[in-house]
Amino acid sequence: MPQATFHFPRGFLWGTATSSHQVEGNNTNNNWWVWEQEGHTVHTSGLACDWWGGRWREDFDRAAESGQNAHRFSVEWSRIQPEPDRWDEDALDHYRQMVRGLKERGLTPLVTLHHFTDPLWLSDPRQGTSGWESEEVVGRFEKFVRKVVEALREYVTLWCTINEPNIYALSGYMTPAFPPGKNDLKLAMRVMANMVRAHAAAYRAIHEIQPEARVGYALHYRPMVAARPWFPLDLLMRSIQYRGINLAFPTALAEGVMRSPVGSVRIPEAKGTQDYLGLNYYTMDTVKFDAGNAAELFGRRFFPEGADLSDTGFIANIPEGLFDSLKWAVRTYPNLPILITENGVECADDHIRPRYLAQHVHQVWRAVNFNWPVKGYFHWSLVDNFEWERGWTQRFGLWELDVESQVRRKRPSADLYARICTENRLSSEMVEQYCPEVMETLFPA
Repeated sequence: MPQATFHFPRGFLWGTATSSHQVEGNNTNNNWWVWEQEGHTVHTSGLACDWWGGRWREDFDRAAESGQNAHRFSVEWSRIQPEPDRWDEDALDHYRQMVRGLKERGLTPLVTLHHFTDPLWLSDPRQGTSGWESEEVVGRFEKFVRKVVEALREYVTLWCTINEPNIYALSGYMTPAFPPGKNDLKLAMRVMANMVRAHAAAYRAIHEIQPEARVGYALHYRPMVAARPWFPLDLLMRSIQYRGINLAFPTALAEGVMRSPVGSVRIPEAKGTQDYLGLNYYTMDTVKFDAGNAAELFGRRFFPEGADLSDTGFIANIPEGLFDSLKWAVRTYPNLPILITENGVECADDHIRPRYLAQHVHQVWRAVNFNWPVKGYFHWSLVDNFEWERGWTQRFGLWELDVESQVRRKRPSADLYARICTENRLSSEMVEQYCPEVMETLFPA
């Protein structure tokens, strides 16, 4: 049996990622809470993981005890600014306690400033506001960012302005999955453009307050391949779907021009406004021309036959897609540091997660071995949390959560990840112990 070890650089960040609405519980003043109460989701979030009730402490202990040296979480705009003209200093103090708690446990905080949720007042005709559909949101978001950074700057230097702006815009304005559930491609691209402007404004505001800060955003990147590379319509559909989902935000920051399926928008102030790229990768798609699928621009995305699928078929375990994503990132932003800000798989009984984790960490090592500037990996997620429109039907946690009792139970993959984090490496011995079925793939004789 071959014996080998894949070592990572000293100082590499190993962590997990979470977001406020998914773990805090009782976020009753944001658009997602209302969306849930209106019946648009499989379940409601309720107490979630009860972090607002204080259980973040025990979960941070779990992270630290398992060798993690970083953690990514988000702050909730609707708690900090419950009304347009009012700040909640108690909420800010709560987040100060959290980032202080991370630092005391030896974990570097990566704070996300917007992760899908908006305060109710941000889109309220009575307030004269229309959320991200109006360019007025840029100033409002910048004001919020300044307040948060001033409050947390003692403990935080690593900031993520917006999580997955492409998913926010497309899921809320092209499908009924996210609020407000509209179906208007031009409006989706207007929302995306306003998020680009807000990111740029936040980037400059953060550096004005904290010159040493490192500021980026987190992109949901979805690699795609044509089902039949020899068939022009499959290649065309792959190009349309790929560009529409992946490239609008990155082109704006690389070139100062946001390119989209409905035209280009010049946003020169956005060019160069990132100190690192946050990359969220879960899986990759195969794309085929489908004349009957007008809703998705005549393209159909699917996983290959026989793919290694997650519990609900939501994710296929395709680790080479992560390497392809990193290759794209390096080519798009030469020499820009990269953080893998999310990567994980839903699996209640943990049968797929150990091999998914090992195979994807191996792809990260491949990238590092090419001297690509990958500086950290954040697994999604620390503990099972509320998965948006899919509710509690998907379990992404290294730790299982009993939603009713709030009891946490450690899954085997938590021990595997603890070994990786603690030893700063992936070894054949780890793979042999936790996922021997991929031993020959990762360590061929």
